[in-house]
Amino acid sequence: MARYRGSVCRLCRRETQKLYLKGDRCFSDKCAVERRAYPPGQHGQGRSKLSDYGLQLREKQKVKRMYGLAEKQFHLTYVKATRMRGVTGHSLLQLLETRLDNVVYRLGFANSRSQARHWVRHGHFMVNGRRVDIPSLKVKMGDVVAVREKSRQVAQLKQAMEAVARRQIPAWLEVDAAAFQGTVKALPAREELTMPMQEQLIVELYSR
Repeated sequence: MARYRGSVCRLCRRETQKLYLKGDRCFSDKCAVERRAYPPGQHGQGRSKLSDYGLQLREKQKVKRMYGLAEKQFHLTYVKATRMRGVTGHSLLQLLETRLDNVVYRLGFANSRSQARHWVRHGHFMVNGRRVDIPSLKVKMGDVVAVREKSRQVAQLKQAMEAVARRQIPAWLEVDAAAFQGTVKALPAREELTMPMQEQLIVELYSR
């Protein structure tokens, strides 16, 4: 699958808000959005009024980039959300949040979603005692996500685990840093997702 290989800070600037793609750098004064809070390019500082379509497109691009998905993968996730009971927008965000790579990031086992995806692909994590290497795997209520015994000595993983105490873990997750594992206590509710996302704009875009 094709992946974006350019500067991820450029993506944050394009959406004019932090997407937390760079880990600890996003919380420092080196953050690109803090330094230059306008889109990149020679016309970035010009005034531009977006149409309704433009607003919808930008919201879709923002959420897609935040979770690190390709266009086709994001659209397939939306299609799956339309087949679920309940509000389509809420179902979409729930599907994105319950991806294994996102859960690993939310538990504090990685500094960013891209790093979490890297760890999962290399088989550093287990779900319910079984080794998995699929970042898009959907976790369910009651699932236990743990770092493999052999992987607990990996320097970057150890550093991330040491910082777990400083992380704000979502209420729908529970982490046991001493045991190198976390538990999915419940499925995430919409009010627990604090990032500024307007999922209704994405539904309107795909409903055109």
